[in-house]
Amino acid sequence: MSEPLLNATALHKAYGPTTALDGAVFAVDAGEIVAVMGPSGSGKSTLLHCLAGIVTPDSGTITYDGRELSAMGDAERSALRRGDFGFVFQFGQLVPELTCLENVALPLRLNGVKRKEAERLARGWMERLEVAEVGHKRPGEVSGGQGQRVAVARALVTGPRVLFADEPTGALDSLNGERVMHLLTDAARDTGAAVVLVTHEARVAAYSDREIVVRDGKVRDVAGVV
Repeated sequence: MSEPLLNATALHKAYGPTTALDGAVFAVDAGEIVAVMGPSGSGKSTLLHCLAGIVTPDSGTITYDGRELSAMGDAERSALRRGDFGFVFQFGQLVPELTCLENVALPLRLNGVKRKEAERLARGWMERLEVAEVGHKRPGEVSGGQGQRVAVARALVTGPRVLFADEPTGALDSLNGERVMHLLTDAARDTGAAVVLVTHEARVAAYSDREIVVRDGKVRDVAGVV
């Protein structure tokens, strides 16, 4: 069997006296959607941030595509986050001074793509996420559901191999949340991106291929210990 695209073993992370991860393990294959569930404070967001190279664990190993994250320099990890990894957060975190189209095009511009081509690709993703009509508006001028779909388009515009989604529907009503998850997972499956989906909502986790539970910094799948 092939190795997982993203794999973590024996992760430990503490913030002062508080243990966030206590020997956590994780694996996701290319094209697989894994829901990471657990109560607030369980360590699920810390696990996502470690997997994405945003936070460095105190100990343990994380490998992406056969390469160990801890062996990479800051520049290499930053390049991963600009290209191979995409991110969707609970509140979108769009740049308020830019239009929605400019927000979606921003990751491409940071990677050196010329403006005309970056905006062409951004428009394509905004059409797919059903928000092409708000391209000229700024984030403060659109609804929560529209803003989150713009954020999903921004996350997918670079063609990431792993999409990290941290409570992507947490700030939305159920109807908008369902629409965002339907569009997000359909797009990820079509592009072959793996998805690490942090959520505490069963209806959101239902879009995944597999569910794991984080509790007290330890990871279990629905059938037992991973």
